[in-house]
Amino acid sequence: MISVAHAAQGAVAAPVYATPEFWVAAAFVVVVGFVYWKARRAIVGMLDARAAEIRARLDDARKLREDAQAVLADYQRRQRDAMKEAEEIVEHARQEAELMRKTAEANLEASIQRRERQAAERIAQAEAQAIAEVRSAAADLAVVASRKVLSETLSQADRDRLVEDSIRQVQGRLN
Repeated sequence: MISVAHAAQGAVAAPVYATPEFWVAAAFVVVVGFVYWKARRAIVGMLDARAAEIRARLDDARKLREDAQAVLADYQRRQRDAMKEAEEIVEHARQEAELMRKTAEANLEASIQRRERQAAERIAQAEAQAIAEVRSAAADLAVVASRKVLSETLSQADRDRLVEDSIRQVQGRLN
């Protein structure tokens, strides 16, 4: 106890700045402050550069996205236009096919009617020719029959008189 008491009596309270702990703490604060002061600019510069790089990448990504959306909109518009044009082509083809069908039907109908008329005309001509041939044959037959009947039933004087009367009638008709 004596040593503790002696030590307690001999220990004089030294000021705070006189202790080694104070100087270690002060040196630490000075070094950290110096490092912070010098490194702050570099760290802030690196962080600013990193932020600028990220902003640039975001701007590039935004621009690429806008470009992609513009390209997509353009291709969608082109696709709509192509689909519309395809529909118009199909509709035009349908209309042309319908027109061609109607034209073909009209041409076929006209051809059928023309052939029917030609056939009717040929039939009428054949009938007229047949009637003329029958009349001619009947006239020839009547002449032959008349000659035969007249030659057998009439005398020579009656025949001469009949010929004279016929000649006068023909002359009267001609004049």
